[in-house]
Amino acid sequence: MIRLNPWPAALALLASCATTAGEARSITDADILAYSKRPFDHAAMMGKRDILGMHNGVAVIADYPCSDVCPNYTTQIIHYDAEPGPACDKARGVVEMRTVPIAIAVQRKPFCVPKVLAETQP
Repeated sequence: MIRLNPWPAALALLASCATTAGEARSITDADILAYSKRPFDHAAMMGKRDILGMHNGVAVIADYPCSDVCPNYTTQIIHYDAEPGPACDKARGVVEMRTVPIAIAVQRKPFCVPKVLAETQP
C-alpha cells in the first residue's frame, strides 16, 4: 500500500501564512501534536528538514534522518531549534533522548523538544 504524504500541501499553507518573507508563523501545542501524529511518506521525507513555525519564540523543526536501510527506517524527530541546556530552558522545552539512525546502527542523542511531545516520540 502506498501512503501519500499530506504534509507538503500543509507546509506550503504554513509558509503562505507567514507575515513577512522569511518570518515563520506562530504555532500552538495542538499544531505540533497534530503534525507529530500524522503519517509521513518515508521516501519523500528522507533526509529532509522542515521548519514548522515558531513556538515560545523558537523555531520548531522536524528532521527526517535515515541511514543504511532507507527509506524504510526514516524517522521523524520534532524539536526546538535550541541546544539542550539554558537555550532549551528559555524555550520552555524538555531535554529528551531521541533515537537517530547512523550507518547500520542507531544512537541516542539529546534534543530540546516541546513539552507537548515530551515522552511521546521514540
